Amino acid sequence: MPRLTVVTRAGEERTVDGHAGWSVMEVIKDHGFDEMLAICGGCCSCATCHVVVDPAFADRLPPIGDDEEDLLDTLDHRDPTSRLSCQIRFEDALDGLKVRIAAEE
Repeated sequence: MPRLTVVTRAGEERTVDGHAGWSVMEVIKDHGFDEMLAICGGCCSCATCHVVVDPAFADRLPPIGDDEEDLLDTLDHRDPTSRLSCQIRFEDALDGLKVRIAAEE
């Protein structure tokens, strides 16, 4: 089972078990990180699941799609490794992935 490290807005770091095939957003929500709103439920329409990916993993993720890019462009707190966690499929190859829940917009 792949593991995901999540850094909260307060800087607390916690490593959790993930489920291959789930989105990173689903893994985060399943483990009770309440600051991850994910209002649209993973439909790539709200950007409330914004995370900043550890640069060591950024090149291992699939490319950003047009819809995700458009939503990220609306954010005030976009970082070079910002992604919408609903658009990252969590697979065994991403074991050890580290993300920080982005500042609330």
